[in-house]
Amino acid sequence: MKATLNKSWGLRFGAKLDQYLFILILVSLVLGFVFSWLLYRFNGAIPYLFAYVTFIMALGCSWTQIKQALQMRYAMLLVLIASHVVAPLIAYGMGILIFGAESPYLIGLVLFAIIPLGVSSVLWVGLSNGNVTFALAVIILDSALSPFVVPGEISLFFGAHIQFDHLKMMLDLVIIIVIPTLVGIGINVMSRAKAKPWSEPISAPTSKLAFLGVILLNAATIRPIAMQVKQDMLYIFPAVLVLVGVCYGLGMLIARLQSNNSLPITMVYTTGMRNNSLGIVLALSFFEARAAVPVLLSILIQQPFASLVQWIIKKK
Repeated sequence: MKATLNKSWGLRFGAKLDQYLFILILVSLVLGFVFSWLLYRFNGAIPYLFAYVTFIMALGCSWTQIKQALQMRYAMLLVLIASHVVAPLIAYGMGILIFGAESPYLIGLVLFAIIPLGVSSVLWVGLSNGNVTFALAVIILDSALSPFVVPGEISLFFGAHIQFDHLKMMLDLVIIIVIPTLVGIGINVMSRAKAKPWSEPISAPTSKLAFLGVILLNAATIRPIAMQVKQDMLYIFPAVLVLVGVCYGLGMLIARLQSNNSLPITMVYTTGMRNNSLGIVLALSFFEARAAVPVLLSILIQQPFASLVQWIIKKK
């Protein structure tokens, strides 16, 4: 009886975290900024928290589901092209026009566009009755490709202008994304899909808390930099606002090419949302700290856009 109550409490707690996720993200950002002096020393935990979130996400996906999603390869290809070809080109063009070719903010805008698709989009897809299986599969595939896509596109856009450790970035992405993903899928397969429901009373709330912890610690880490560039916010914030809107707009555009009823909203969210926390980790690890500012601001903007999309769907 006690075990049943504990399971029920864990599931209810996870559901509440889902319900108020947007507010909790904002609270985490504020707390990270306010208590930066106390929290910044724990930023070494960020990759581990992130790996845990990725592992729990993959725990709900099987090879069969991925194969089913791959049968919708046209839709998947549209999402990946819109996200990692069209969006980065737009980000680069915007950055050049607004900040110039030598600005770290240009790197931040492009980095936002090329980082993997956002895990949190799965939550919004589920809340909007979209195709969760497709969302999980395209995110996992995109994450698996990220060790090649992210360093490759950075080199393609900036070439000799930026010196960074390609191999280390690839290895970091393998460790915090690819390995947890493969382990999660492997456990799901070996348990015959029983691991996720069995662990959900604990894994559902703790993965959300880990996700919020990543945002909290990233905010604490970046606060000193953000305070130094307050005068630039007049230009950075509108640029990020437009870029996030463009990503959602691209999702809406490619969604019009689909007849499957569950896919349009799924394509909007997967194309519109990025793995911002990973973007901040990469920006702080490999580039000038100011490159992380656009990615940090995108966290503030991305979730309200997701809420707006859901509101539009409900109105329809």
